[in-house]
Amino acid sequence: MDEVRVRGIRRFHGKSGRIDKVNPNTRKALLALLLLVPAQSIATAMFFWITHTLTGKCIFVACKLWMGLLPVVWLKFVDREPLSWSPPRLGGFRAGAVLGLAIAAVIFAAFGIAFHLGVIHTDKIADRAAQTGLNHLGAYIGGAIWWITVNSLMEEYVWRWFVFRKFEVLLGGKLAVVAAALVFTAHHVIVLVAQFNWPIVLLGSAGVFTGGAAWSWLYLRYRSIWPGYLSHAIVDAAIFIVGYWLIFGSK
Repeated sequence: MDEVRVRGIRRFHGKSGRIDKVNPNTRKALLALLLLVPAQSIATAMFFWITHTLTGKCIFVACKLWMGLLPVVWLKFVDREPLSWSPPRLGGFRAGAVLGLAIAAVIFAAFGIAFHLGVIHTDKIADRAAQTGLNHLGAYIGGAIWWITVNSLMEEYVWRWFVFRKFEVLLGGKLAVVAAALVFTAHHVIVLVAQFNWPIVLLGSAGVFTGGAAWSWLYLRYRSIWPGYLSHAIVDAAIFIVGYWLIFGSK
């Protein structure tokens, strides 16, 4: 019986035919992705559609806790690797800042063009902001600070440090950049659909995918979440500047 190894899959050929046995690391990576990736889309849907109910709030909180705890538990008890704060030994902050500023510039330009063409409906955005409490200036500023500083770090921890690395096991580095960016985009589509019409949803989704791919590439290149975090925070700041104008400045 001969044995051929192909990217984590052992293939055995014998008289009775071929039996494929998946490498344990590949199987674990796939299971980790199946357990974690859908949770963010569920949490996002709860936030925008039924967060006003007790059930919606409980599901939202449970999903966020699941996403925060699963990567650490998985690293410690499944992968059996030591915990780390992802030190930026290879640098990458300059590349992160340049990418963040470049994406922010594209966001401002795209927003200006879309607003000039009349495809952004500020009334719908204002209504949705009122439903989530973000139409109050204090709540908006507090939310902006949270998303820019804490949420962007959590997303780098989940989507680059954990999800990207699992895709890297399955697909290799280059394809993992694309795959991680696609699943990162998925829950953002829910956010966009809840607030914008389809031209903006498509444009915004392309932007999120670009950002996700850029931050995954930064992790692939520098093996640390911190360059991507810097870039991500800059981009989120640009988004909240646009959001501020749409909710408060356009009145």
